[in-house]
Amino acid sequence: MSQKAEKPSLVGVRLKSRKRDEKEKYDPSTFRDSIIAGLTECGADLDKVTTWLIKGGSQLNYRRYAEALFDTLFAGGILSPGGIVADGTDEKPSRTDICVFRWDGDAEKLREFYAVFYKLIRQYKYLEKAFEDDLKKILMFQKGFTVEERSKLAVVTGIILANGLCTPKILLSLFEEHLVKEGISADFAAQMFTQWLTEKDVASILSALKKQQLDTRLMELFPQNKRSPETFTAFFRERGLGQIADMQTALLARGVKKEAQKILAEMISDEVALSEMSEYVNELLDKNGMSEVEVTLSIWNAVMAAVEWNKKEDLVAEQALKHLKQYLTLLKETAKSGKSELALLVKVQEYCYDNMNFLKVFQKIIMLFYKYEVVSEDVILKWFKDGHSQKGKSVFLEQMKGFVEWLQNAEEESEEEDED
Repeated sequence: MSQKAEKPSLVGVRLKSRKRDEKEKYDPSTFRDSIIAGLTECGADLDKVTTWLIKGGSQLNYRRYAEALFDTLFAGGILSPGGIVADGTDEKPSRTDICVFRWDGDAEKLREFYAVFYKLIRQYKYLEKAFEDDLKKILMFQKGFTVEERSKLAVVTGIILANGLCTPKILLSLFEEHLVKEGISADFAAQMFTQWLTEKDVASILSALKKQQLDTRLMELFPQNKRSPETFTAFFRERGLGQIADMQTALLARGVKKEAQKILAEMISDEVALSEMSEYVNELLDKNGMSEVEVTLSIWNAVMAAVEWNKKEDLVAEQALKHLKQYLTLLKETAKSGKSELALLVKVQEYCYDNMNFLKVFQKIIMLFYKYEVVSEDVILKWFKDGHSQKGKSVFLEQMKGFVEWLQNAEEESEEEDED
């Protein structure tokens, strides 16, 4: 029986590894030196800098050394933890003046440096995430920067965010306790928002912050003992940023309204006594600073959300009137002015339009309000003439036409009696 011969083996022979299997040593310092040398050749001409950086992407490993690249373009060199740029030697300097921190000039000059980032990232799309990650890190290192460096960083960050080169997610770094405690976060935010507002309107800023769920966190830029609406408003108004202060005030008011509506809905669901609900409503007006209109509409929203309405038009009217009658005194207590009464009428109109099974119930609700003096005759006439919403306008005006004519005739008869 034949046996299979063993394959020969090489003993003591070192096999040469293929080039593609060899791992390149990670050497950010050498990469940085190459970038600094190239920037030095270009001098202060940012057009040349941009051209050199774009060409350099074919020879230098931007993908691997993106952090070192953006550290150098922002701070002039590689940043160590704490925001310090290591000192170099006379032969090989480790810091360049061609960077954001050492760039002379105002916001317009810094906008020119923004253009360098924009064109580089447009050419190499894979750098987008690395750019955002590095900027987030740089914002966290602010305690190690000078006041002037932080100021330039804030301005260029405002330009970057306004133009969408990265998302406001980078601002999460501003909530770091060491930055908040020193007042660095609030000062940075003020300078950043000043620049951002020169580029975009406040609505666009709110939209961008909201996408990252940062719109409701701006108060956290201040230390815990200074975290109040009054401090926030005063700080930003003193810096000419009334729009940011107003934006925050509106957000806080929206939060209060949302919470109030939730509590009112729970009270209705738990069948809390009207006297207790009345106390809470007055507290909203007095202590929480909500307006009559806001409280009145919150009551309406809570009352209407507390019931599962019948789908049949002929049955929902009776159900709605019976339910509403329980809370008329509450509505009457808050809708004390013509403004709040008109706002309530418009809200009812829009509700009936948005909920189609209520289309024919509108007139009955308004007559119920009139009968129990929740809304006045003058306000109904004002609504009919020019105070109504455009939603379902023709349908609801037609419904109210007969009642309005009756009110007008009654008013004329009253005037004639007075003259007699």
